Amino acid sequence: MNSVNCEAAPEYIADFAGDNLGKLRLFADALVAQGTELGLIGPFELPRLWTRHIVNSGLLAPLLRPQASVVDIGTGGGFPGIVLAIMRPDVTIKMIEPMERRCTWLHGQIANLELSNAQVMRGRAEEYHGAVEVDQVTARAVTALRKLIPITAPLLKPGGEMLFLKGESVEAEIEAALKVIRKYKITNYRVAVLGADFTEPTRVFIAG
Repeated sequence: MNSVNCEAAPEYIADFAGDNLGKLRLFADALVAQGTELGLIGPFELPRLWTRHIVNSGLLAPLLRPQASVVDIGTGGGFPGIVLAIMRPDVTIKMIEPMERRCTWLHGQIANLELSNAQVMRGRAEEYHGAVEVDQVTARAVTALRKLIPITAPLLKPGGEMLFLKGESVEAEIEAALKVIRKYKITNYRVAVLGADFTEPTRVFIAG
């Protein structure tokens, strides 16, 4: 029943995913089969699974530095962490997720998709301050910037970069987070709009 309601992969997906398309399809199939049942995606998300979730997450892939170490916080069902691990096999992805059920799912996907570059770390980002330092940190639908920056900035190496998928209200979030931005000495930040030429525009807060 779910497969009937699930969005078909868009026509551009082969160009978008390249050699990684097979694994993206397997991941999508797993979400169709179990995602709603396990509470990984909402019941009304299957009709936009590819465009709203998989492609949306994958738009970050070109922004990852070559051979970078990356932490994705609050990965949930694998967005963007699993998608990025599929699309950028040269990059090491650590996924921090507090919920045991979701961690079990992520472990299963790493095994099924043979993602040797991915790792799951159960807990909250704050628990790994001082223990983990990476080149880049990602997040999608976690919390507002004024709360997100303090829990992610300590995970970055000097010269590291934040890549946060955000909605249309990102400019208002930046305004509300200016005090925090100054506190963490973030002087170089911008909003990039990605994918507008072929799919729903995706906004990314980029800061380093």
